[in-house]
Amino acid sequence: MRRRAISAALALAGSVLIPQVTGAPAHADTQICAQYGSAKIQSGRYVVQNNNWGDSTQQCINVTNTGFSVTVASHNKPQNGAPGAYPSVYAGCHYGNCSTGSGLPLRADDGRFTTVQTSVSMSYPGSGVYDASYDVWFDPTARTNGQNTGAELMVWLDHTGSVQPVGSKVGTVSLAGGTWDVWYGNSGWNVVSYVRTSPTSAISFPVHTFYDDMVRRGYAQRSWYLTSVQAGFEPWVGGVGLAVNSFSYGIG
Repeated sequence: MRRRAISAALALAGSVLIPQVTGAPAHADTQICAQYGSAKIQSGRYVVQNNNWGDSTQQCINVTNTGFSVTVASHNKPQNGAPGAYPSVYAGCHYGNCSTGSGLPLRADDGRFTTVQTSVSMSYPGSGVYDASYDVWFDPTARTNGQNTGAELMVWLDHTGSVQPVGSKVGTVSLAGGTWDVWYGNSGWNVVSYVRTSPTSAISFPVHTFYDDMVRRGYAQRSWYLTSVQAGFEPWVGGVGLAVNSFSYGIG
């Protein structure tokens, strides 16, 4: 999951040892422990966020110019419920915090949408319970602030433990060089998750590849806007050592 309107009341105040770094450019090895702290990297092209939205325990990330790693985390959430956080790097807008030059929001029926490409390389620790996933958001309006209400596309590269996506499995499909179990649920918006049957730590794909499948299944509309492309982790237990080594996003 991720920071959302309905979860804001779940984690009002945690122990914050380091001041929040929201919107400031990240220089080499910036550490963020603030619950919703963030930093911009690569001259604002991307935003890295701690986003400890679902837990009261402290989580810290070390931000580099190409990604981040989780350095402090003691999550211990039930595996049949929601995760503790979604530390991630993204292009676009998330609750009013926007990257520079993303071209988002962008309607899915705009010709440029088919050229939106992203890639990520990740590292996983030898312990903990988590999923490593993209979180791609769509809204009926060109939203830059607040909760998106159209569809949430999740692309699970890997996961451990007994955790599952929102909803239930509705099919299997071959896309983006892999085979994926498709899950559908609703959290006040459609949540469509693609869980790779053969885990990987790196992927590159056009966003429309998965969105086209969502539209065919009736879970999304061409008139909706892509608002952000995010890549990171949902930890349930532990989390230290999870890392995004590199992330890219581009139109064209």
